[in-house]
Amino acid sequence: MAKSVNPDAISILLANPSPDFSSDDPTDIVVQILDLKKAGNKFTFTASDGKMKLKAVLQSTLSSEVESGKIQNLGLISILNYTVNDIQMKNEMVFSKFLIVTKCAAVSPALEAEIKAEGKMEESGIVLKPKPEMAITSEVKSEGTGIILKPKQELVVKSAAQIVHEQNGNMAPAARMAMTRRVHPLVSLNPYQGNWTIKVRVTGKGNMRTYRNARGEGCVFNVELTDEDGTQIQATMFNEAAKKFYEKFQLGKVYYISKGTLKVANKQFKTVQNDYEMTLNEYSEVEEASNEATFIPETKFNFVPIDELGPYVNSKEFVDVIGVVQSVSPTMSIRRKINNETIPKREITIADESKKTVVVSLWNDLAMTVGQELLDVSDKSPVVAIKSLKVGDFQGVSLSTLSKSIIVVNPDTPESNKLRSWYDSEGKETSMASVGSGMITATNSGMRSMYADRVSLSHITHNQSLGEEKPVFFSIKAYISLIKPDQTMWYRACKTCNKKVTEAIGSGYWCEGCQKNDDECSLRYIMVVKVADASGEAWVSVFNEQAEKIIGCSADELDALKSQEGEGNDFQLRLKTATWVPHLFRVSVTPREYMSEKRQRITVRTVAPIDFAAESRFLLEDISKMNASQ
Repeated sequence: MAKSVNPDAISILLANPSPDFSSDDPTDIVVQILDLKKAGNKFTFTASDGKMKLKAVLQSTLSSEVESGKIQNLGLISILNYTVNDIQMKNEMVFSKFLIVTKCAAVSPALEAEIKAEGKMEESGIVLKPKPEMAITSEVKSEGTGIILKPKQELVVKSAAQIVHEQNGNMAPAARMAMTRRVHPLVSLNPYQGNWTIKVRVTGKGNMRTYRNARGEGCVFNVELTDEDGTQIQATMFNEAAKKFYEKFQLGKVYYISKGTLKVANKQFKTVQNDYEMTLNEYSEVEEASNEATFIPETKFNFVPIDELGPYVNSKEFVDVIGVVQSVSPTMSIRRKINNETIPKREITIADESKKTVVVSLWNDLAMTVGQELLDVSDKSPVVAIKSLKVGDFQGVSLSTLSKSIIVVNPDTPESNKLRSWYDSEGKETSMASVGSGMITATNSGMRSMYADRVSLSHITHNQSLGEEKPVFFSIKAYISLIKPDQTMWYRACKTCNKKVTEAIGSGYWCEGCQKNDDECSLRYIMVVKVADASGEAWVSVFNEQAEKIIGCSADELDALKSQEGEGNDFQLRLKTATWVPHLFRVSVTPREYMSEKRQRITVRTVAPIDFAAESRFLLEDISKMNASQ
């Protein structure tokens, strides 16, 4: 049987513009897509049932369905979630109905032609909005006599909301809002909608901030709102509205909100995953839902694969990740420079099916609670799902938790089950690489390869004035030509904060940063090595993480090799093995004075192995540029 449209689909949509999506037996609404066009990050089309047509918009979350070819022009879709709104046209009294599709399923690819029922097609959607009170005139024609009777009667039209409001005028404000309007899910809201009421929990609240611009001074604050489905939106209040609602909005409480406005979210400043952001003014209604059952929002994740974190580095957009825990560090105490306050920190390393790893820093309570839980079960390689992480550029790419971050250990979700199955079958035996290897931050819009800003060593060493105002950065390809075995290659470090420790009186080690004694300490690299390329050579400073990649072992392991008796031992062999190996380096250059002599300080910031395929492409491109310039 050939697939076709529901012949009454448009009539069903118009008759029920704001349906209750919780119905267990939804109506099957199948329409044909006509005139499919892209408009910004959305797609517009005309919905047709063969008899009637209705202008429509696909939400941006469905754009991928169009781009992948699942939804096609002249194809059929089943509408599962929608809202029909009146949008005012240029003429004040004329409105056009628009179908906002928030969820649908493709039924059929493009058909050969437009489906048309017998008879004339009707274009629906243009309506005239009557005033609240108006005279209704009926016209009756008497057959055969030609006499036209035009009786006139006055009729006062009242909306259902007005009637319910009159009946429930003495109810509490929050209950009145719940009774007079259907509560809309956040996913169904859009800028074209009229009146709506939402029921949300405050899951984030910012501080009151002041600003000054050409129009004068003002104040502003924002909140993050989450509904029962886990959908989030950011609401911002300025000046009078900010003063009115700042004390009213309390973190963790549930509210009914209406009479707000929506606009397309500014991606540069948005902190939640939503196409829109909300603005509340002094006339908006906000009432706490205190005398009824509230809800705990369902945590919804929008996972970003670890190997796709690059474009989010140093941006204001937060990410959600899921991964298998590879390692968990002990708790560290970090002293803030801004207020000298000491806060706990713990680092975990996670991996996913992209075969990449990334370090996630857990701060404050998360380091002490969930962090300790992960440390206790780290030998079982648990799966963690983390919501709202900031992406930084430490070691190329790194993640940090925020006050609003949520961590779920071993979640019962399809993504978690799939990741666990992959790890148990092949992941645990797979060689993993850090997502930051070979990459370095360029701009807020993404990552720059270690092949960018490539210079020769002579370019650095022959320009002694480099970095006089501020450090300058370059990428180089060079060989390790010499590592002096008699130099001081490491220092004793605190296991908590990594700062230098001294031997305490009696026994143990004293850390000035943590202000405590510890029975043990760790060794961390701080060394200089000579590097060389075709243009020359230079001494560079290398610190712990970069030195471990060059030497191939930790400072503690190298110290153990050095302590072995006999000449020609494994210590010398380890250093010899590390020389004449090519690496890609990202270095910083600053001037310094030594014995009244001006010198350069070249410090390795990132080190990565040679990617020979990328290196070949770089050289071919360089040759092409040289040929073009001749």
